Amino acid sequence: MKLIKAAIAEDDFRIAGIHEKFLQKFSEIRVVGKALTGENTLQLLKDTNPDLLLLDVYLPDMLGSELLPVIRERFPGITIIMITAATDKEILEKALAYGVDNYLIKPVTQERFEEVIQSFIKKHALLSVNGPVNQDIVDRIFEKSKQEQSKKGTGYPKGIDEITLKKVKAVLETQQSGMSAEEVGNAIGASRITARRYLEYMSSVNELRTEVVYGIVGRPEKKYYPV
Repeated sequence: MKLIKAAIAEDDFRIAGIHEKFLQKFSEIRVVGKALTGENTLQLLKDTNPDLLLLDVYLPDMLGSELLPVIRERFPGITIIMITAATDKEILEKALAYGVDNYLIKPVTQERFEEVIQSFIKKHALLSVNGPVNQDIVDRIFEKSKQEQSKKGTGYPKGIDEITLKKVKAVLETQQSGMSAEEVGNAIGASRITARRYLEYMSSVNELRTEVVYGIVGRPEKKYYPV
């Protein structure tokens, strides 16, 4: 498979640099450029014709979501992954309407970022195969096989066990003001990464709600609240 060309549209050059470093860990991907504005993004896409675009919403000259119809018209084959602090339902709905492959809310963990990129690489490889597709390829692209496997046995996805899940739920229910993954991990005697895995699973099945909290100093932090 030939190298996947990736572009990054992000108004914060430091975050753009972090995303570039993450992508450089994948031998299948080559970063062809970074853009700080919407106008620069369109020019970058024209000049490099990438396969993948990491797109922020809050660009200085326009919203990334406003770029979606233009990108789809001019570059219909590109895969778009939005990485943003935007939590507006309308922006998410627009992203879905214009076929955005994934939507990551900042701050994004390296673990989650890598999971999404690995999924994209797998789909890209499957779609790069010449000839007709069969149901197995279709299922692998849409990850139905993975979803069906996760429903077997305990009914929970791989890496989620019922006992730990109950502990996480019990801890959250005692803190209506919300908790970070690190706080939950400390409360149940587990690592922050383990706690985040359970919290993100609960979020995916609507058993809790999340919010990005901005402190006076430091990076924004995601907090988890019981519903």
